[in-house]
Amino acid sequence: MFDLFKKQFIDVIEWTEKTNGVLAYRFPAEDREIQSGASLTVTDSQMALFVNEGNIADVFSPGRYTLSTKTLPILTTLLNWDKAFKSPFKSDVYFFSTREQIDQRWGTPTPIQIRDKEFGVIRLRAFGTFSYKIEEPSTFYQKISGSRAQYTVSELDGQLRSLITMSIATKFGKGDVAFLDMAGNQTVFSDELKKELDPKFFEYGLKLETFVVQSITLPEELQEYLDKQSKMNLVGDLQKYANFQVTESIPEAAANSGGVAGLGAGIGAGALIGQQFAQSAQQLGAGGSAAKEDPYEKLEKLAGLMEKGILTKEEFEQKKAEILKNI
Repeated sequence: MFDLFKKQFIDVIEWTEKTNGVLAYRFPAEDREIQSGASLTVTDSQMALFVNEGNIADVFSPGRYTLSTKTLPILTTLLNWDKAFKSPFKSDVYFFSTREQIDQRWGTPTPIQIRDKEFGVIRLRAFGTFSYKIEEPSTFYQKISGSRAQYTVSELDGQLRSLITMSIATKFGKGDVAFLDMAGNQTVFSDELKKELDPKFFEYGLKLETFVVQSITLPEELQEYLDKQSKMNLVGDLQKYANFQVTESIPEAAANSGGVAGLGAGIGAGALIGQQFAQSAQQLGAGGSAAKEDPYEKLEKLAGLMEKGILTKEEFEQKKAEILKNI
């Protein structure tokens, strides 16, 4: 009789989440037993699970419940309560946080080797973010958290990262998408990877809410090659580049103390540079058809006529403008 009075009975079952990052929490029953008519409160961001001697019983979504044979039908069957709710009784109660666990980080710890359509065998690194939440507490209890008093996000982190890395390696390894296409369409690539990861997360009772590929990086040597290729595209046709450089130098040469003579020298030097660039362009396979009449020789002749007084400065400037316009 004395032992009976020493026992403490549970009237209220609830979980107040005091810290972030807890996914599963076992209600501390210890040696206490649950009273008939006890109150169970499950908040909007939670689900509750009753487990009897390792057997999963009833699952509760958000709400407030009075425990009875009506609210605990599976547990009633497990305990062979044929006619009435037996009180008190022992059962383990687990709460699961259904909050979305945002801003989770993933990345490839080592480069992933793939066979690319354009560059052959290359090594890639990738990283990004994802978010998830518990969708099926029964599955999560059976495969992940078990009977532990508490299970946290940090404890699950390594398992999920390994799952993501394995899926990415498989996706990259197929080689069906070129690297430049992956890097240029990261949103599409993120969506494709999420579709592949969805069922794998669900196997653990989880729902993958978001998955984002933030960056895909190449090995240094291949990145240097792409940088050089970009610079060549910026320079474009070497003959046109040389023409542009010489044209830009004419006004500066005309303003030198050497006057028109300086201008003529500038034009001559520019013509020589232009010829050198043109020869280089031909050697690189970028040659074009030769100009019918060299505009720089025209300018040099006009400068000589102005120096002799045959042309006025205004006439020279007008002719120069016409010639430069056609370059």
